[in-house]
Amino acid sequence: MTGVLVMGAGSVGCYVGGLTQLAGVPVHFVGRPRVLAGLRRNGLRLTDQDGLDRSIPALELRLHDEPPAGLRPDLVLLCVKSGATAEAATALGLTLPQGTPVVSLQNGIGNADLARATTPQLHWHAGMVPFNVAELAPGHYHRGTGGALAVEASADDTALAAWQTALARIGMRLDLHANLAPVQWGKLLLNLNNPVNALSGRPLRDELLQRGYRRVLAALQEEALDLLDAAHRPVAQLTALPPRRLLALLRMPTLVFRLAAARMLRIDAKARSSMADDLAQGRTTEVDALCGEVVRLAESLHRAAPLNARMKALVQAWPQRRQAYSPDELLQALNLS
Repeated sequence: MTGVLVMGAGSVGCYVGGLTQLAGVPVHFVGRPRVLAGLRRNGLRLTDQDGLDRSIPALELRLHDEPPAGLRPDLVLLCVKSGATAEAATALGLTLPQGTPVVSLQNGIGNADLARATTPQLHWHAGMVPFNVAELAPGHYHRGTGGALAVEASADDTALAAWQTALARIGMRLDLHANLAPVQWGKLLLNLNNPVNALSGRPLRDELLQRGYRRVLAALQEEALDLLDAAHRPVAQLTALPPRRLLALLRMPTLVFRLAAARMLRIDAKARSSMADDLAQGRTTEVDALCGEVVRLAESLHRAAPLNARMKALVQAWPQRRQAYSPDELLQALNLS
């Protein structure tokens, strides 16, 4: 590959883009001033739960405030927050050659479709990032959970095949799927823990070891699964258990859960949801791309999703509260106590 452009150099963009550069591919990072300032000052450091600790000096990073004119990348990774999808797609359409492949590595279900409708001259692919990335310090990004990247692609997508080969050199697996929708819905079910984690104020592992928080997550997932069944939409299994059996595990007493969910709890102490970072920094969250997506699915079926609607409202009301919810408080707020 001759080059990759990361549009949205946040936690995921810096981590995946950094791995791509470590694999020997030139990478251009487009990001916000705060992130770029940290990269210019400290370079880019990538660590993970498996012992990875690699750095790219600041002088070797190609950093931009906006997509550089005249750049012809083999591949673009769209990593902006879901609410910025249309704006970012428009900016890419103004600078990139027609037909440039762009992969949406964003949370939620409909970002690639929205980007395609906004800028149809580019070649859009849905993607999925299964792991959690936390910004531990300016320029330092840490992967705290595992899993393989996934992208919707056909057999003749040479740019994605080349990226797959490059990532394999650095130990990151990329799976190519003819139909990514079941995988996306499977990931969205797991991501329904993001607002729970954000409102708990705890690291991911600590939160999951509290039965009350797990009961909230199970209720959110069950509501979504019921709607997906009604809509006849398949859901991929992304954990050791099928989604319905996972509900029962989440509701078990913590002593049993700790033993039965050892693989799920393989999360280091640094891991937290990106939504927790957003709340802490006063940024707009992606709760509408998660709980909001469940609510929209319900509306398409002329049904309701009261639990996910309430969770969305709690996250959006955080600026007025700014106090973590205990397990009992969150159960009570969703009328689950």
